[in-house]
Amino acid sequence: MTQLGDYLRACRARIHTEDVGLPAVGRRRVPGLRREELASLAGISVDYIVRLEQGRVKSASPTVLLSLAEALQLRADEKEYLLRVAAEDATVPERFRPAAPRRQQVSPGTRVLLESLVNVPALVLGRRMDVLAWNELGAALFTDFAELPQRQRNHIWLTFLHPRVRGMYENWAKVAQECVAYLRMDAARYPDDPELAQLVGELSLKDDDFGSWWSGHRVRAQRQGRKKFRHPIAGELDLDFQVLDVRGAADQSLLVYTAEPGSATAEALTFLANWVTTRGPAAAPHPSHNTEA
Repeated sequence: MTQLGDYLRACRARIHTEDVGLPAVGRRRVPGLRREELASLAGISVDYIVRLEQGRVKSASPTVLLSLAEALQLRADEKEYLLRVAAEDATVPERFRPAAPRRQQVSPGTRVLLESLVNVPALVLGRRMDVLAWNELGAALFTDFAELPQRQRNHIWLTFLHPRVRGMYENWAKVAQECVAYLRMDAARYPDDPELAQLVGELSLKDDDFGSWWSGHRVRAQRQGRKKFRHPIAGELDLDFQVLDVRGAADQSLLVYTAEPGSATAEALTFLANWVTTRGPAAAPHPSHNTEA
């Protein structure tokens, strides 16, 4: 089987017939759309869908893929993933394949920006959601990243396997499933990344939920949302988050958490920032820290 075939089957299984205007008649042997129903909706032969799912098509045309995306009601980020895994499965000469990802290093300008965000927890994330850099309040919100081995400075690893970080999320299952969906998007961009494969393998072995959600092939692009925390120092926090691209740095993004002005969470963040100042710069990014990935 192939990544494309696995993804098409997973997408078919998630669709309810009534969602696409088809009658739900009788008992169905499998959940979701049958191949015949998808073929009818997409205007593609059943045989071609069978061959796509079995990996017997060397290269599917963009027109066919977009028709399938429309029939499966995929979001923009899901459509992007579909096109990427289709390209990954295609037979491509070695010289045209993407180069291996380079090691990443946070620029001095980005570090200055981090340090200037005094009352805003912020992290710089790289590929695989590696934590490349952080400000003092970001470390105070999550953990002292400087004390962790470099391989554990990863937002998804921490969410699943770090007891304190995992325990802070009020709705851990929702946050964790979103993390898995983010990692799926990254896997489509760099399918041959050995460190990503190692991360997926470790999480699959150590957490059954991760393995189940990974096999579900949910994908999502990181943008914005809200998370609720139960912080051991600041108490309950209701934070909005945004993920902003770092211009000029491939695959780096700035993750910032903000609170509504005048809210109890804003007051709690101010308290946490003052606590950090009192305790001293325990976990601010520093040139001596190895933050390459």
